[in-house]
Amino acid sequence: MSLVDIQKPVTPETAAILLHADDDVAVARLALSEGQLVRAGGREIVLRSAIPAGHKLALNRLEPGAAVKRYGQVIGLASRRIEPGDHVHTHNVAYQELALQYDFPTSDSPVVATAAEVPVFKGYARADGRAGTRNYIAVVAASNCAAHTAELIAESYLGESLPPNVDGVAAFPHGEGCGHSIGPDTDQLRRILSGVLDHPNVSAALILGLGCEVNQIDHYLGPNAPHADRLEGLTLQTSGGTRATVDAARRQVQRFMERAAEEKRVDLPASKLCLGLNCGGSDSFSGITANPALGVCSDMLAAIGGASVLAETPEIFGAEHLLIRRARNRQVADRLLEVIRQYKAYLSRFGGSFDDNPSPGNKEGGLTNILEKSLGAVAKGGSSQLNQVVDYAERVTSPGFVFMNTPGYDPVSLTGLAAGGVNLIAFTTGRGSAIGFPTIPVLKIASNTYTFRRMRDNMDINAGAIADGEAAVDTVGVEIFTALLRVASGERTASEKLGHKEFVPWRIGPVL
Repeated sequence: MSLVDIQKPVTPETAAILLHADDDVAVARLALSEGQLVRAGGREIVLRSAIPAGHKLALNRLEPGAAVKRYGQVIGLASRRIEPGDHVHTHNVAYQELALQYDFPTSDSPVVATAAEVPVFKGYARADGRAGTRNYIAVVAASNCAAHTAELIAESYLGESLPPNVDGVAAFPHGEGCGHSIGPDTDQLRRILSGVLDHPNVSAALILGLGCEVNQIDHYLGPNAPHADRLEGLTLQTSGGTRATVDAARRQVQRFMERAAEEKRVDLPASKLCLGLNCGGSDSFSGITANPALGVCSDMLAAIGGASVLAETPEIFGAEHLLIRRARNRQVADRLLEVIRQYKAYLSRFGGSFDDNPSPGNKEGGLTNILEKSLGAVAKGGSSQLNQVVDYAERVTSPGFVFMNTPGYDPVSLTGLAAGGVNLIAFTTGRGSAIGFPTIPVLKIASNTYTFRRMRDNMDINAGAIADGEAAVDTVGVEIFTALLRVASGERTASEKLGHKEFVPWRIGPVL
């Protein structure tokens, strides 16, 4: 089956999607044949070659070196002459880093919510003022040496009946925690683990170590630790080994569960929601359907005083000027540019560039380079004012639209968002990324109907209806917002039903 099999008959007027009057290209709504007639932007184009669904067709003649525009923005330079009706992709578009012009804010705008009425959801009210959308007991490994035991503890509850109001025992195994250089890398790991231990979706937690690793559990414990009464630590060396540690952990988890069972969902304002915005397995439809629809949802949340957090630094590169003009003040704008400069320096240490980001699947889905990918990706952030820029796994403290510095690699990005305190994640995908998180519901939004139907078990919402001409962007945005309220109140997402538990901390330094 192909995309053409599930969509309405095509006409010259509906064959392609023109996104901006200044664009040199249109996007094929479905697979188009050589010789097919297309009408877009007041022009009639006869295709000079077949165009796969989601790929670009040329509307204008472009000489070598000429800028190629999509979204009204430059996505690259023609590497050879391009004629109207040509397939426009990696074979005739060259990537070049752009010298962007920034419209910096000249004043300090207030952080305000504008909605007169705030909807409610049923969540868990936490003592620090945050809200949980789930109620888990977390078992977090301090290092790789404790990872297997953490998994055994969580697995020991499979098939057991849990008390009411307890969503489960979630393990956080990983391969880090030792062999680190002391400094930024260990600081970042501790920030990550602290964020998942002290999270609004976690009622109580265990931090589990071997006992001799670099990342000692004592860092997380003590009377000054956040919610010290809901956090305990164990090491395998002092508990008697793996089996004895599992037994000791189960005794402690039982005490945690008794208290968690007494915690009940109550009506809470949706301004308590902190939504992570992520995309993975993007295709050319992502920037037309799922991402702008999620942007509508993001703006709705910002308007009521909630927070929406855009991530993936490599996937704003080339589109950062669109975010700079939305910064609430010059300090926020400068911080965003500094994050990009630091990430660029990080890549250069390994001989990489931002254009290494698009995957083979991204390109097969019609995305030519990182500039085109980024212009579509930033649409997830809607049009609201940018109020805060935070580092990887840093606590989000501002309402409204926020940016977090993360890699574009999905499991690492979601881990940073989770540690920053998001209690929901909305994840758009064109190719069908299969991912979730141990303690946070991840809502999957398909950018095209083919992927939605082909991977129905993985998907929650079909934004492909926009490209099919069956729904408006605003309509799907409202659908996403409404679905998130239900999920925040306990409705399980596809990724939860499938048992996804991806957790991958970002290691930035050498292995010693």
